[in-house]
Amino acid sequence: MLLSLVLHTYSMRYVLPAAVMMGTAPTYMLAWGAWRLLSAVLPARFYREVDDRLYTIYQSMVLFFFENYTGVQVIVYGDLPKNKENVIYLANHQCTVDWIIADMLAIRQNALGHVRYVLKDGLKWLPLYGWYFSQHGGVYVKRSAKFNEKEMREKLRAQMKAETPMYLVIFPEGTRYNPEIPKVIADSQSFAEKEGLAILKHVLTPRVKATHVAIDTMKDYLDAVYDVTVAYEGTVDHKGQRKLAPSMTEFLCKECPRVHIFIDRIDLKDIPEEQMYMRRWLHERFEIKDKLLIEFYDAKDSKRRNKFPGKSVHSKLSLKKTLPSLLFLGGLTASMLLTESGRKLYVKTWIYGTLIGCLWVSIKP
Repeated sequence: MLLSLVLHTYSMRYVLPAAVMMGTAPTYMLAWGAWRLLSAVLPARFYREVDDRLYTIYQSMVLFFFENYTGVQVIVYGDLPKNKENVIYLANHQCTVDWIIADMLAIRQNALGHVRYVLKDGLKWLPLYGWYFSQHGGVYVKRSAKFNEKEMREKLRAQMKAETPMYLVIFPEGTRYNPEIPKVIADSQSFAEKEGLAILKHVLTPRVKATHVAIDTMKDYLDAVYDVTVAYEGTVDHKGQRKLAPSMTEFLCKECPRVHIFIDRIDLKDIPEEQMYMRRWLHERFEIKDKLLIEFYDAKDSKRRNKFPGKSVHSKLSLKKTLPSLLFLGGLTASMLLTESGRKLYVKTWIYGTLIGCLWVSIKP
């Protein structure tokens, strides 16, 4: 019985972080909504500046749980500039924690509020969050033939016109690499073989459309492209076979001891402009990722496993970066819930915020 209680307590480690992150969402949306209304008559750049600051507060709170609470070691390789830049962030995609990795790098450049995502279209229906990500500059896209290039270009041009700082996160694989769904991996490899491209083992064949539209539209606005390769330590079984990367729940349960992040900063002049050539370039970048991950997971020399080549830095995030945001948002939410009128407003924000958000994203891209 005692063992059962211990196991149950361990599995509930994610409840507190989940409750705080989800529980403060209405508070955040009320603050953002008030600013959205007040800034309606102001130039767009003023709205963006405060929106980025608000987003930094919320995401800093999120990072408190994903870094300070979990105690995960973040190992950074390669060239991560200290200064803010307008960039496109390209990374391999394995799990929901991948979204948080972009935040981990951005906060180390004091650019957390600038993070915006290219998201699959279905995520726009998320309660509260789906609407807000779009308002924050995120771009929802459909896959394959349903991809709307014109819509994406218009959204990005609007961001540039408003002088919006850009840390645009794209996962070119289009879906997660999941070793428990071998058909997706096999189909990806078959497609690469059919197209005369190198067959990849630890990543899927990348799709070029969103990457090409983003770079082509913002080429005079961007400083660089960050090519990011992520590996989660502990995702190999006793037979040496790769396992599923940790979910957010597993990560918050402290089941991932270390995250390894390799960054390659690429100048725009080194990227071909035409789509057909960019497609080859992008695949070559994923070949490099694949070699890094083969070394990480499959190196014959055990001393070379569970790390990328080259120098690394154990990058620890200070509590000063995250704890104030947690206390601020947590305190505001607790204050609201202490009164009957506050509780009613809280519930109404969840209900009507979700309904308005769903209506908005169904009308506007």
